[in-house]
Amino acid sequence: LPSPALFQVAALERQIFDFLGYQWAPILANFLHIMAVILGIFGTIQYRSRYLMMYAVWLVLWVGWNAFIICFYLEVGRLSQDRDFIMTFNTSLHRSWWMENGPGCLVTPVLNSNLAPEDHHVITVSGCLLDYQYIEVVSSATQIFLALFGFVYACYVSKVFLEEEDSFDFIGGFDSYGYQAPQKTSHLQLQPLYT
Repeated sequence: LPSPALFQVAALERQIFDFLGYQWAPILANFLHIMAVILGIFGTIQYRSRYLMMYAVWLVLWVGWNAFIICFYLEVGRLSQDRDFIMTFNTSLHRSWWMENGPGCLVTPVLNSNLAPEDHHVITVSGCLLDYQYIEVVSSATQIFLALFGFVYACYVSKVFLEEEDSFDFIGGFDSYGYQAPQKTSHLQLQPLYT
């Protein structure tokens, strides 16, 4: 299974590139995911099955979120990147950071364009080795893949912790069969008390 550090690195990588692209909805989701990963790590270290179960529930939501991102960038159904600014909560016209900074992309500004709103400029992007949509899809698919591993891990470890809690004998300790309580003796030796 992947180490917890891999989950954190993948989430932090995603957070950094969403910050660079001013993608507010993914930034919020990534923050919640980072907190959930920390909670899952804490649950593993402290043998807390409830934290691991909460982490597993979060991972189901995380898979759903990443599936939505894949559908958004591939424009499945009625989703449209040109019309919907869901990722920025409709506060700006920003797009994915990878749109202008992808591998091999050449950005050229379009001068004297009437298409640009105030405080914005129109650009053309050409020569990209991989379009930004596919970079975002690969990133989301990687998150889904890691989340599936994390879900299986959280469920398995939580089950192990619950079985250990059920088998623990709180009176006699772990091995109640080998434990013998001290026997009371019928002959008590009395000692005089001097003051």
